[in-house]
Amino acid sequence: MIIVFTGNGKGKTTASLGQMIRVLGRGKSALMIQFIKGPWISGEDEFVRTIGIPKDRFSIRKMGLGFVGILGDKLPIEEHRKAAHLALDAFVEAKRLGSWHLIILDEINVAVSLGLLSAAEVLDATKDFPEESILILSGRDAPQEFVDRADLATEMREIKHPFQGGKQGKITVEF
Repeated sequence: MIIVFTGNGKGKTTASLGQMIRVLGRGKSALMIQFIKGPWISGEDEFVRTIGIPKDRFSIRKMGLGFVGILGDKLPIEEHRKAAHLALDAFVEAKRLGSWHLIILDEINVAVSLGLLSAAEVLDATKDFPEESILILSGRDAPQEFVDRADLATEMREIKHPFQGGKQGKITVEF
């Protein structure tokens, strides 16, 4: 099953993490590969560190280098592109091993919209994904091809957000 969480509203990664909890509750394994999120520590990282679930059942792999071209990012785009390709390779290897019931490609839609990966590369990597497993493609600006391939697609729509009033992201809400 392929799920797409997209839209300009908050909640795509949060919904993905909720799906991880549901999968873990059923005794299955879950892997999240993060394509954009960088080296800072988020609430989900602290959760993984403290929960005590073995890494072969529950893992979050930060493979991005941080926001691309905003918030002080000075890395060449080619560095971000290389990191995105390494993350996609990690997914292909995880798919090949077949040990994960759920794999989340967090912010992969953004990686495509920024030109770090092409939609065709991602679609090629996701072909032959086992039907009994779950694959989530999250992030703003999902290409129509991802929505067309998906079994389930949800769009989060922003109605109101503190950023609109100039407030910064809040720990425990944004990260």
